[in-house]
Amino acid sequence: MYQSVTQAIEVSVEPAYLPEHSSPDERRFVWAYTITIRNTGHDTVRLRNRHWTITDANGEVQEVRGAGVVGEQPVLPPGAAFTYTSGCPLTTPSGIMVGRYEMEREDGQRFLAEVPAFSLDLPDARPSVN
Repeated sequence: MYQSVTQAIEVSVEPAYLPEHSSPDERRFVWAYTITIRNTGHDTVRLRNRHWTITDANGEVQEVRGAGVVGEQPVLPPGAAFTYTSGCPLTTPSGIMVGRYEMEREDGQRFLAEVPAFSLDLPDARPSVN
């Protein structure tokens, strides 16, 4: 598991390779990642936007930006958590993802909560942060 904390927002990531959705002969490798966002602070926050940087084993970079996560902009009161699962296809058997969430407090103040860099590796491969 990978974890980071920014301004009392704790982000945990658990990646998993999905062989049933992958086709190595066709250069298609698919991972799911489950993320838990926990508010350990005293202010209610809403996740407004996401930004991902995805780098494959060849150094090819994709940027993904958008509103919320999995179609939601969850509100997290103090002590609350939000968990979701999403996926990432690559054309190489390994890669790395890193990102950040734009969070907004009730008073309108926004800040970035860091998502830790996490490695996407085949189960029998030695994990590495490419």
